[in-house]
Amino acid sequence: MKGILLAGGSGSRLYPLTRCTSKQLLPVYDKPLIYYPLSVLMIADIRDILVICAPESLDAVHALLGDGSHLGLNITYARQDEPRGIAEAYVIGADHVRGEDSALVLGDNVFHGSGFYDLLASARESFPGCALFGYQVSDPGRYAIGELDAGGSLTSIEEKPLNPRSDNAITGLYFYDQDVVDIAAQIRPSKRGELEITDINREYVSQGRARLVRLGRGFMWLDAGTHSSLLEASKYVEILANRQGVRVACVEEVALRMGFISPEDCYELGARMAGSEYGTYVMEIAEDLTRSPQRA
Repeated sequence: MKGILLAGGSGSRLYPLTRCTSKQLLPVYDKPLIYYPLSVLMIADIRDILVICAPESLDAVHALLGDGSHLGLNITYARQDEPRGIAEAYVIGADHVRGEDSALVLGDNVFHGSGFYDLLASARESFPGCALFGYQVSDPGRYAIGELDAGGSLTSIEEKPLNPRSDNAITGLYFYDQDVVDIAAQIRPSKRGELEITDINREYVSQGRARLVRLGRGFMWLDAGTHSSLLEASKYVEILANRQGVRVACVEEVALRMGFISPEDCYELGARMAGSEYGTYVMEIAEDLTRSPQRA
C-alpha cells in the first residue's frame, strides 16, 4: 500500500500564524504538526509516501523530513500549486499510487488511540474498495457525515448537512483501492471550484464498495486547522506526555516499534537532539524497546 500525505493549502484559517510558515510546521506541543499524520501512515505499515506541499513550503518540509531514509521510509514530494481540493491529491499523485491500494491522510489531522495499529491493520486487510474512518461528534453540521443503515453499512455521505441524519464525521484518513485514480480523474470541480473528496467517496458508496470504520471510545481525532483546535491538540499531547509518559506521534519511536529502523538507529536519532526533552525520550525509548519490544 502506498501513502499520500496532503500538506498543501494556504493555512488561511490560522492567519497570521501561517503568513510566513507552513501550517504543517507549526508546533503541536513538542513536534511539528506534520509528524502526526505521518505517524498514522507509518502505523498503517506504509513506507512509500508522497508528500504534497504548497510551493512556498516544499523546501522547508523537505528540510524537515528529507527522503525519509532515517525513519526507514521512502518519501518523495510533489507540488500543489493552488489549493484545488483534497481529491486533487489523486490527480497529482496518480503515478505514485497507480495500480496499488493507497492511503490518504490530511496534513492537519491528529489521531491517537489505544489499539490503533490493530484497527488500521484490520481495515487495510478487508476494505471493499474504500475505507473511511468515522468519529462521533457533537456538532455534525460542520463535517462530512456518513449515514449507516440498520446493518451498519454506509449508505450516504452528506457534506455539512443542515439536518444531520448521523453524528459520524468522516475524518481526514482514507483507504482506497487502485480504482481511485480513475474516479478522481472523472470528477469535476464543485461550486467552490474544488475537487471534493466527498465526490470520490460517494462514488464508492454508490457502487456499494465503501466501509465506515468507526473510531470509538478511547480514540481522539482533531482537525488542527484552527487556532482553538491547534491549542486543544497541544494540550492533549502535553497531558499525555506529562502524566503518562506517552509521546504521541514520536516518529522515531513509531519507526522503531514498526521495525523500520534498529534500536541503534533510533538512539542515534535521539542523540542528535540530545539537548531537548524529546531527544532524551527517543534515546530512552530505544534503550527500553531493546529490552521489551512491542508494536506502536
